[in-house]
Amino acid sequence: MKNKIQRDYFVVILLLLTACAALAVPLAVTAPQWLIAPVVVIVFALVLLAFSIRSLRRFVAQNLCGTNFEGSKIQYSLARLPVPVALISGKNVVWYNPHFREEILNDTDAVLSPAERLLPGIDLAVCSRPHGQDLTIGENRYTAYASTTSGSQGGTLVYLVNDTFYKNTLDEYNASRPACLIIVIDSYDEIFNDMKDSEQAHEQETINSLLEEYIGRTTGFLRRVSNNRYIAVVEERDVRWMIEERFDILDKVRALHPGSGLTLSIGVGHGGSTLQECQEMARESIDIALGRGGDQAAVKTVDGFEFFGGVSHGIEKRSHVRSRIIANALADQIRKSDSVIIMGHRQSDLDALGSAIGILRMCKMCDVPSVIAIRSGATLAGALLDTFIEAGESHNFIEPEEVYNLITPDTLLIVTDTYQKRLLEDQKIYEKCRRVVVIDHHRMAVGHIDNPILLYHEPFASSASELVCELLQFMPPQDNITPLEAQALLAGIMLDTRSFALHVGVRTFEAAAWLRSRGAETAETKQLFNISKEEYEARAALVESAYIYKGCAIAVSGELAPGMSVVLPMAANDLLTINGVDASFVAVAKNGGVNISARSMGALNVQVILEPLGGGGHLTMAGAQMKNCTVEQAEKRIREEIDHYRAAQAAQAGAAQIHS
Repeated sequence: MKNKIQRDYFVVILLLLTACAALAVPLAVTAPQWLIAPVVVIVFALVLLAFSIRSLRRFVAQNLCGTNFEGSKIQYSLARLPVPVALISGKNVVWYNPHFREEILNDTDAVLSPAERLLPGIDLAVCSRPHGQDLTIGENRYTAYASTTSGSQGGTLVYLVNDTFYKNTLDEYNASRPACLIIVIDSYDEIFNDMKDSEQAHEQETINSLLEEYIGRTTGFLRRVSNNRYIAVVEERDVRWMIEERFDILDKVRALHPGSGLTLSIGVGHGGSTLQECQEMARESIDIALGRGGDQAAVKTVDGFEFFGGVSHGIEKRSHVRSRIIANALADQIRKSDSVIIMGHRQSDLDALGSAIGILRMCKMCDVPSVIAIRSGATLAGALLDTFIEAGESHNFIEPEEVYNLITPDTLLIVTDTYQKRLLEDQKIYEKCRRVVVIDHHRMAVGHIDNPILLYHEPFASSASELVCELLQFMPPQDNITPLEAQALLAGIMLDTRSFALHVGVRTFEAAAWLRSRGAETAETKQLFNISKEEYEARAALVESAYIYKGCAIAVSGELAPGMSVVLPMAANDLLTINGVDASFVAVAKNGGVNISARSMGALNVQVILEPLGGGGHLTMAGAQMKNCTVEQAEKRIREEIDHYRAAQAAQAGAAQIHS
């Protein structure tokens, strides 16, 4: 009876509004002054309707969604389902069952309300997939499933399964998964050996306190396993906030004695199926962090590596004993081989070719057939290659494609001046060779060569040519390198040190002095760096087009003429001579992509900046090759990475100031 009265009430109001509207038309024509009465009635009806809208909505909902919806098979089949169900037509909810009203609408009515307002974030296309869509409504979490009903003119039924308990349990399970951290004090022996026992104890206690405070924020524990090595087991939730804070413990330890070289390296393994797998991932992470020069955190998951920190130069820690051991081991591996292939990186430079020539001499001293695989048409060391060809040494150099048929199970591949598979002169040669030796000075990066039988990796060396010089010094003095080969090695050192201006140590000058004693002429070596007039003009144009952004010189250009790739690093070096420039970036279009050359004076780590762009290198020298990219896009990415690096520097400086 009550529902009938409400229905009649609304019908009367609607009829009254219709009559008033019909009366207003002739009055407006014949007697406009009489419009006042119908307008007053219309306003009164609208106010009355506004106050009654809630009752109207409840009335419509009871008739559409009530259990007494006679003759509706859909109603009888869905109303009593123990899960919330709603019918959506277009963008509005046109029907729902009692459970939907109770759980989702909190016992209110919302017929014809927008679905997006009632179910925030709902996407019917996603809901129609087998796994449904995750929705959060209030404090509850649902999985929404949808299906379009036949003959409903686009109507879609949505079922909501309340699985809050199970999802919260899964989140807690994932957040409580174990993760392993291996923490190493970099250059421990070099720093602590010269200290008194009391000073060592004080410094060690300070580091212990910082680490205990840092791990104390977690639910895990920390154990010291040796003088300079710690292991920590934490939960996945703890690794998340460490990553968000970018492992600020690195900044705190570095701030203890700025400039002293006291830093930490951290290897993190998380996301493994077992604790043992996480520990193995942490061990790989710390190896690659130390291989990149230390003072950084390397985080390994099942998807790859991520790096944080890495802004310090590090302390050189090399010994002649290691060089002698490597030289003897390399000579043994060469003698066990029936042939040797020597290969550098793509677009080989003077260092790659010079170090390869030095290794070629070692193979000749071991009396083993050897050859250098190099693409003569795509090398940046064309002048040096031409010098050897003119000297009658062309048989020592061969195109990579001609090497494939020469490879046997006993062939030894020696890779120089790179540690990354994707940068090799020819990856097919690497894939066909079972035995690989790596000699490199670049900081380790993701995608490095797996399991070489011999690795001579010294990130503190100036160049690969310097490392090869040290190996040659432990070979028999008779039948050693020729003056032309010494000149090639010296050219490699001069290139990577910018004529002994950057990234040089005592060992660098020792190697240069040894090469000079073997007949290397600095004047003739310098001529290998000469360029043509066209190359000089292209380099000058790049320098002229550069602009300064946050202390970095950036120059971009369209594709250069063939054979002009050598001007990229030259332009980058020239830009460093400008006052106020800490680093330089030169980006040039190349075959649908962009080649980037970066240099710095040490204030910025260009390797860290270019790594997110797929590049790598050294703190002061790096490069990248971006595929399927425009110059404008590359320039934007460079600026973004500079922003990130400058922000990290500011955070580091702030941490040092707070600690001091």
